[in-house]
Amino acid sequence: MRSSPKSGGNYPDVEVTTYHVDALAARMVTAPDTLDVIVASNLFGDILTDIGGALQGSLGLPASANLNPERIYPSLFEPVHGSAPRRAGQGVANPMATIWAGAMLLDHIGEPEAGRLVMDALRAVAKDGPRTKDLGGTATTREVGDAIAARVGTTG
Repeated sequence: MRSSPKSGGNYPDVEVTTYHVDALAARMVTAPDTLDVIVASNLFGDILTDIGGALQGSLGLPASANLNPERIYPSLFEPVHGSAPRRAGQGVANPMATIWAGAMLLDHIGEPEAGRLVMDALRAVAKDGPRTKDLGGTATTREVGDAIAARVGTTG
C-alpha cells in the first residue's frame, strides 16, 4: 500500500512516496529499477538493506551510510553486513562494501575526487578482478583489497 506522491518538504523537487515495509520489500524484488533512495527506521532499514544486498549477489557488496544531514553529530559509514566479526582473521570476508563505505565517507567530507578514484577502482575490480568466495571466486579478503588499492588512480 502506498500513499500518493507528495513533495519532499524543504525540497519541492523531491517526490516522496510512503510504503508499508512489506510492499516496499516486494517492490525491491520485482521492480528495483523504480526506486532511488529509501529512508527507513533502523529495524526496517536493516531488513531492506539485506534484501538489497541479496539482489546484488552478496551481502559483501552494499555499503551504507547513517547520515546526520545537519552535521551536528557524526555520520557513520559501514558495510550493510556490519563488521562481520565471525569472519575476522579468516581472510574470507568480501572487502568491497567496506571500501565502498570509505568512498562514501570521502564524498561526505568534501573529497569527491578521492571518492571517485576509489569507486572507479572498485568498479574495475568488481568487473574483472579477483572475487571472494561469496561471488564464486577463490580470492582472499587481502587479495581483493590489494587489487582495488592497486587500481586506485589507474582507471578512467
